[in-house]
Amino acid sequence: MRGAHVVITGRVQGVGFRYWVEAEAVLRGVTGWVRNRRDGSVEAVLFGTDSAVDAMLAACKAGPASALVTDVAVSDTDETPSGFEIRRTL
Repeated sequence: MRGAHVVITGRVQGVGFRYWVEAEAVLRGVTGWVRNRRDGSVEAVLFGTDSAVDAMLAACKAGPASALVTDVAVSDTDETPSGFEIRRTL
């Protein structure tokens, strides 16, 4: 099992990115959370099997059709969420 803290930049707010991340995570059996940040980025914690988290990271690099992702910064985290939630903007 692996936990990843992710910050996604580009045109990622106002395009349904958070809801898309939630739907993609649920499809892959990944738990965690996602939220907008005031700097215009989207932040998420993704937790699951190595292959599921890797698939989520690859999906986040592409994003939904209306987004334009310019960077996905990833770091390890020990956070182990039990479900998936969309959090308030930080």
